[in-house]
Amino acid sequence: MAEKIRLMALILIISILTLTPKIYSESGRTIIEELKDKAPKVFLDCWRCDRDYIRKEITYVNFVRDRTDADIHILVTDENTGSGGNKYTLTFIGRNQFEDMEKTLTYSSNETETWDEIREGMLEVMKKGLFPFLMKTPIADLLTIQCKQDLEPTAVKDNWNFWVFNIRLSGELEEERSKRATQFNWDLSANRVTPEWKIQLGASGDYKEDNYDYEDYSIKSISKEKDLRGLFVKSLNEHWSIGSWIEASSSTYSNIEAHYMVAPALEYNFFPYSQSTRRQLRCLYRIGFHSVNYIERTIYDQTKENLFNESLTLTLEIREPWGSASTSLEGSHYFHDLSKNRFDLRGFLSVRIFKGFSINLNGRYDRIHDQLSLPIGGASLDEILLQRKELATNYEYSIDIGFSYTFGSVYSNVVNPRFGGRSRYGRYR
Repeated sequence: MAEKIRLMALILIISILTLTPKIYSESGRTIIEELKDKAPKVFLDCWRCDRDYIRKEITYVNFVRDRTDADIHILVTDENTGSGGNKYTLTFIGRNQFEDMEKTLTYSSNETETWDEIREGMLEVMKKGLFPFLMKTPIADLLTIQCKQDLEPTAVKDNWNFWVFNIRLSGELEEERSKRATQFNWDLSANRVTPEWKIQLGASGDYKEDNYDYEDYSIKSISKEKDLRGLFVKSLNEHWSIGSWIEASSSTYSNIEAHYMVAPALEYNFFPYSQSTRRQLRCLYRIGFHSVNYIERTIYDQTKENLFNESLTLTLEIREPWGSASTSLEGSHYFHDLSKNRFDLRGFLSVRIFKGFSINLNGRYDRIHDQLSLPIGGASLDEILLQRKELATNYEYSIDIGFSYTFGSVYSNVVNPRFGGRSRYGRYR
């Protein structure tokens, strides 16, 4: 009898040891699945993000492909920094159970960082921004907090005094039986950006040569451009800025042997500059002095002249959860003859009309009455076909429109990199 009891006890212990991991595993899997099912739905609204990387690293939320399905809308905007990098502004906008929650964080990259370093930095900021939302959900029980060692506050000591320099050189040679093309470009820049000052200096050059041989017909075309430029801007307060452009340039395309320009300007932003990544409404007034020497005598019988002009530009830029929009309206004229003027209107609009459906519009219209540098001899057929000389016109416009519609599963958590991806032309890479 005692042996039977001991045998039954042994069988019971073995059964418990065998079944417990399975029961725990199944129970744990069930709990995790339930938590993931109840996890916040996140819509990532970002043009320059590595979405696959983010979805693989942040697995405790459900990424969706339409903002109307989301509990958290992450809106990522960016603007250039003085170091040649970008400042990314991440706005976390709550919806549904997080309706009253909104948080904004920033991440700044520099020009020397690799794409892997940039996406890793953005990922860390994204995790921090999601944390307050996740703390209001059951998945908070699975989260832990790690604190890095505190650093003593120190003032930034910059041996370069915030100056950033860039050198770019490029050359291209293309040749076939009846065509040979050569192109050389160079660009130098020195930028310094602080909250008080924005200084951008640069010089560039462009040389293009095309040679065509077809039967007994030969064409040789050369185009040259040089440019030396500078921009100086002083921040006055959250709305006002003052500055000036300077420039020295030459262009065979525009019939300009030498052009020197100084143009002081004043700008007012109706929104605070601190909100520039989300919304801007800027009014810019500029008055300029131009000294111009022409390569050929112009249609106005001039070989050189000194000119004064003024321009007024109104620019609106908006980036919101429903989409983005920008438009710019500019008018300018020369003082010596008010009929020599120009009117420019440019705009871009991207709107999510309804779930999964977006429409994009992009257009511009230029009313042109200020082509003072047109040569009196016009352009030859070769120069017209090769676009080597500016042609007379009193208008120019372009418009493009497109839409996209996506439907099906709202979830976009899964990443599968096998066989690469489909390119825009339908080929696999």
